[in-house]
Amino acid sequence: MVKRLSIPFILITMFVTLAWPAHAESELTVEPDRTSLYEGEVLTLTVRGSMQIDINLGNLFDLDISNLPSPDTSKLEDDFEIVGRNQRYSIRTVNSEMVGEITWTYQLAPKKTGKLTIPPLTFQNASSEPVQINVMAGTSPDQEQASRDSFIELSTDKDEVYVQEQLVLTIRLFFNGNLIRGELSEPEHPNAIIETLGKQREYSRYRNGVRFRVVERRYAIYPQKPGEFSLNTIVFEGRARTPEGQLKFLRDSEKLFDIPVKDVPASFSGDTWLPAGDLELSESGLPDSQSLSTGQNLTRTLALNAQGLPAEALPPFPEQAVPGIRTYPEQPERSASSDREGITSTLTQTTALVPVEPGNLLLPEIRIPWWDTKADEEQVAVIPARTLSVSPSPDLTTSSGQTTSAAEKDMDAAAQVETERNTVQASTSWFWPMVSLILALGWLATVAAWWFSRKRQAQPTEQHTPDNGEKELFRELCQAAEKGNPRTLALLPRWATRFFHGQHFDSVADVCRYAADESLNCELEALQSRLFGRHDHTADWDGSTLVAALKALRGKQARPKAQEGLPPLYPEGLASQ
Repeated sequence: MVKRLSIPFILITMFVTLAWPAHAESELTVEPDRTSLYEGEVLTLTVRGSMQIDINLGNLFDLDISNLPSPDTSKLEDDFEIVGRNQRYSIRTVNSEMVGEITWTYQLAPKKTGKLTIPPLTFQNASSEPVQINVMAGTSPDQEQASRDSFIELSTDKDEVYVQEQLVLTIRLFFNGNLIRGELSEPEHPNAIIETLGKQREYSRYRNGVRFRVVERRYAIYPQKPGEFSLNTIVFEGRARTPEGQLKFLRDSEKLFDIPVKDVPASFSGDTWLPAGDLELSESGLPDSQSLSTGQNLTRTLALNAQGLPAEALPPFPEQAVPGIRTYPEQPERSASSDREGITSTLTQTTALVPVEPGNLLLPEIRIPWWDTKADEEQVAVIPARTLSVSPSPDLTTSSGQTTSAAEKDMDAAAQVETERNTVQASTSWFWPMVSLILALGWLATVAAWWFSRKRQAQPTEQHTPDNGEKELFRELCQAAEKGNPRTLALLPRWATRFFHGQHFDSVADVCRYAADESLNCELEALQSRLFGRHDHTADWDGSTLVAALKALRGKQARPKAQEGLPPLYPEGLASQ
């Protein structure tokens, strides 16, 4: 019985004390999985060391696992980044002595290209031999890609673009094996607007007979300054498991070639620079005959549709002040949709038109110059001028040929009608004084009720208690405004919706109309002119005045006085009929 218990005890003692070194001679070997690789790849370095094990009951319970010995890798990190490490132990018997073998596995990512050296590693009193590693720059050819575990491909739909023109970037990540974890970086640039196009796609593709899994992402990029456009390096880091169950590290990077960005052509005649693949201008709501009468209400809808432009870049329609027609424009609506080919944006403006004078009234022509990026030339979207034939309202006209029938009657009939009229007036002469008296008493009662209710209670001024989310959103808004970043136009309605409780804002124009702040309106118009107008894109931007206007708006504790209502829908002459 004692013999059976001693055998497991001895085995346990051998395993937990395997790292307790004696003063025997140690060995250290270094084996990389390959000596040639491309930039961005990860190599596996296996280091094996051995030492004699001293087994005794005195050190059995004093073993500190955290202080187990390991090779000195400080010099290794000069040329390589250690992205992963692992270690395992085993025991073997040599000449009746217990020898512990330790295997360390390091995942190394080269920091540069060229001939690199894995320096001699030291462990106990042993040292390894140096190993030469060749790191090649660039992307491997197709015949060599098949031997790689993963790689990145970058492509664009154009080799050069105009400033603020859409550039479609496609990122494809190729990998094999069962991906456990992976992170693919996003494209970034301080002087560009970058939008995601659709959802990420995943599919399979063969390269030289090798099947790869592919992750594809697309982005619409709008450079905001002319010159050479250099995007940041796209980096992938992940872990995959081989069919044999082994864990391997994947690390790749790829940099997009520089894209020339051209400035606005000197021949462009428009006030707002619009580089688009296609642009259409349309209208609806006017009668086909273009004939109507005074007081008739029309709803005219103008629509601007552009391919390859964000909705914020579309200019507002020009004001249509037409003598003889009253106009009541609604708030413009902007929308955008995206697919794999890019972004399509729409600007819609609805206006109520009420003719108040008869005659031929001219709706002026609408012209919007834009730059056709496919044909590389200026185009003009046009809605032609239209003449509306407005006739007087039938309810207000008196036929010139109409005669007074009373003149053709005999004197007796006329006297009889006059007598009846006097009788009716006499019978109803008490009605209007009575109505006036009732209205006066009702008005006095209303004034009295208001006076007493005003003394009983007073409405407190609405206070805004900003929460932490609102404060952070306002801080981002001020930072973007100070730098003149296009994100200002998207952050402003989001912050205002959160700060002014009970209100909802869809655009910058909604906030301006609510705030009724002339200074804020001027600063936002200056920002939009800088972002989307034809100007020197290299000019400095001073956003301090815009930030001050935003802080002043945030300091207000109540909504500004509501703007006066629109003028009556019908003119006085019509409304009184």
